[in-house]
Amino acid sequence: MSDITFFSVVVPVFNEEENLPVLYDEISRAAAVTGKEWEVVFVDDGSKDRSLDVIKELAAKSSHVRFVALRNNCGQSAAFSAGFEAARGDVIVTMDADLQNDPADIPSMLAEYARGFDMVIGWRANRKDTVAKKIASKIGNRIRNWLSEETVRDTGCSLKVMRSSMAKRIPMFTGMHRFLPTLMKCQGATVSEVRVNHRPRLHGTSKYGIWDRAKTTFFDLLAIRWMKKRYICYAIKEKN
Repeated sequence: MSDITFFSVVVPVFNEEENLPVLYDEISRAAAVTGKEWEVVFVDDGSKDRSLDVIKELAAKSSHVRFVALRNNCGQSAAFSAGFEAARGDVIVTMDADLQNDPADIPSMLAEYARGFDMVIGWRANRKDTVAKKIASKIGNRIRNWLSEETVRDTGCSLKVMRSSMAKRIPMFTGMHRFLPTLMKCQGATVSEVRVNHRPRLHGTSKYGIWDRAKTTFFDLLAIRWMKKRYICYAIKEKN
């Protein structure tokens, strides 16, 4: 069994000003169900709208809200890295700021984690995306699993629960966020998948183009495949 004392919800943000107040309210309600101590760490990734102002307003109203503001737009992997470093919880929950991930899934994912896993990842069985995006994701997921020698149902779902000490040791590089389960397994992590809710985007626009992401991901996959074969993982039995 894995005890949970305090969990941190890490949320990368880029131009999501309309979604943030709703997201915080939903996270707050979900966190109350768990009965655990919690915080949400918003990482503003150089937003051009009022996202950072909204985050600061939320932080002024609630001691549960903390934030990191990046000087310029560095991408989701950099935002997650900064959020992991800032997180104080023994467990880290990751999710997107676009409201497509449902915070109501957090309690059940934490319960699954508490069964003894190091990581729990969401599986969007009923995705609320365009047909083109669903097809591209399905094809991309199969190729990603094939090249990375994985069996993950939904590698692109940002809703994940991770042991903080292991998440903070993940090697950081651009595109890292797409391979978190594989990078956790390199450390010997046990991983579980659970079905989660997925919702249509109500405000803002997607930050990723389908084909641009596919090209970039292909080269990242080659790096991941190499890393898996070269990764050094050891546990110290004793020392003096």
